[in-house]
Amino acid sequence: MKPQIITTPSGEELVVIPRAEYDAMIAALAEAEEDAADVAIYDARKAELARDAHAALPEDVSAAVLRGASLLTAVRKWKKLTQQDLAGRLGMSQGYLSDLESGRRKGTPETMEAIANALDVPRSWFE
Repeated sequence: MKPQIITTPSGEELVVIPRAEYDAMIAALAEAEEDAADVAIYDARKAELARDAHAALPEDVSAAVLRGASLLTAVRKWKKLTQQDLAGRLGMSQGYLSDLESGRRKGTPETMEAIANALDVPRSWFE
């Protein structure tokens, strides 16, 4: 349907369209705004990764996390270490490391830094 244009006594032009067309325009605008927000988030993340190349997780680690592994578990396995191996490097019990991996316990910032150092990965991965 062709829109109707009405001119008010003051000279302002008004456009009359069917309600369905108006609703479709509003929905398209909302979708465009959402897309723009997604692009802004993507651009910000891409810029962050460009500043710190070590910030990006390796594909194998990301895939393991998406399958449900904790980040600590995924990184340890990516480095081909057992819990016992990593616990030995850190001077902690395997049980404590297991608790950290499962989320039953939360490591102190110092502990997480030691783990990152032992795994030779950026500390920011465990923040």
